[in-house]
Amino acid sequence: MAAHRRPKQHPLSGRAAVTLALAGAATATAFEGSGHAEPRQTAAQVEAQADRLYREAEVATERYNGAREEVRRTTAALGALQDEAARRTARLNAARDALGSVAAAQYRSGGLGPSAQLALSSDPDSYLRGAALADRVGDRHATAVTAAQRQATELARLRAEAVGRLRDLTARQAELARHKATVRSRIAAADKLLTRLTAAERAAYEAPSTAAASAPAPGPVRAGSARAARAVAFAHGALGKPYVWGATGPSAYDCSGLTQAAWRAAGVSLPRTTYTQIDAGRRVSRSELAPGDLVFFYAGVSHVGLYIGDGRMIHAPRPGAPVRIAPIDEMPWAGATRVA
Repeated sequence: MAAHRRPKQHPLSGRAAVTLALAGAATATAFEGSGHAEPRQTAAQVEAQADRLYREAEVATERYNGAREEVRRTTAALGALQDEAARRTARLNAARDALGSVAAAQYRSGGLGPSAQLALSSDPDSYLRGAALADRVGDRHATAVTAAQRQATELARLRAEAVGRLRDLTARQAELARHKATVRSRIAAADKLLTRLTAAERAAYEAPSTAAASAPAPGPVRAGSARAARAVAFAHGALGKPYVWGATGPSAYDCSGLTQAAWRAAGVSLPRTTYTQIDAGRRVSRSELAPGDLVFFYAGVSHVGLYIGDGRMIHAPRPGAPVRIAPIDEMPWAGATRVA
């Protein structure tokens, strides 16, 4: 019979083992927690992320501006088509009513051919004169029928075009809503990020750049034209007004809304978006810049300012930063255009 032996115990069995296990678990938990803890971002990192989100919001804003212009144009075109279709419908209905009256009269006088009517007439001369008139009336009737057919064909074309315009409008409205949602989400995310900054850091972030703040006050505008001088003067008058995406004044602006309003005050109509404004005049190099020129930034031409001389511009930067003077070197250069 085999002898029963007690199992060999680990040197750290019992209470000592339990204590060690608990300590190890606590240590592992501590390491795990520290491994997943999100390190606090520096103010520079927060500001860089906020800048990126605001740039994305500005790209979406310009697309929103473009889509809104398309909605406006398509709505106007659709309205014009509907008005024209209504007018043509009224004319066609009137022509059909007239043709129906002629057809009813013919039906009531019908039944006897021309020869029989001549033979039975008590006044053949009067009948012949009436027959000649009837021929002319018949010619006019045929012409009226042809005209009514053309009107019906044109009306069908107008209605088909209106249906196409309505489809375009629906698509543009959906595009508008997408860009609007993108703008709002990017701005909300940037604003949330900036809550991580201290009051002093936030104030420094929102303040104008040191170069712009330390620059001397602008002297008399030496613009290339009287119109350019008026545009620059308007931009100076907008200093301090808030940035609001999609705004064109007079109480708030986005970047392309400000330049459009400035040149409108000078009697020049600019398109609404940055990527259309850059083609609204003659391209000029940085060495050729004169006050009143439009200066554009970023690879996607998503930002624009109005050059005022001495390497500076007036622009509407972003939410939370009002219309201000800034150096043109503070953003990646994309090009410049001379409007007039």
